Amino acid sequence: MISIDIPGFRDLSLAHLVLDYNGTLALEGKLLPGVAEALSSLASQVRIHVVTADTFGLAEAQLAGLPVDFTVIPMEAQAEAKLRFVSELGADTVIAIGNGRNDRKMLSAAALGIALIQSEGGAAQAIASADVVSTSVLDALELLRNPKRLVATLRS
Repeated sequence: MISIDIPGFRDLSLAHLVLDYNGTLALEGKLLPGVAEALSSLASQVRIHVVTADTFGLAEAQLAGLPVDFTVIPMEAQAEAKLRFVSELGADTVIAIGNGRNDRKMLSAAALGIALIQSEGGAAQAIASADVVSTSVLDALELLRNPKRLVATLRS
């Protein structure tokens, strides 16, 4: 559990980390350098879920051996499927990280939504739906390991 009191924002008690795969953890289906280590270091604090349509068909093999729950969703209605996934976990306990238009609803529903703009880009609707925007998944994951950075970004 990650607990963070952010003045003027909200008190967060976060038990789940839900991540998109392509464009977030991976580029063209291949896990980005440093991601495996970053996820492993967070696994003792939150339960990690990767939710993807697995466009390139590589996600399961790339994530093998990592402390993550892996879920493949259908290609159609992805935004709704990701929202349903977050809601079933209890959105008020979820950190969601993604970059695509299909991530917008889960980013908005989660207690803490982090949108990414990396090599694949970031959909404007995802960015508008998030609480925080980062240019690196490693930086976004580091925010969770150093919560005072989130306090500095989100307090009012």
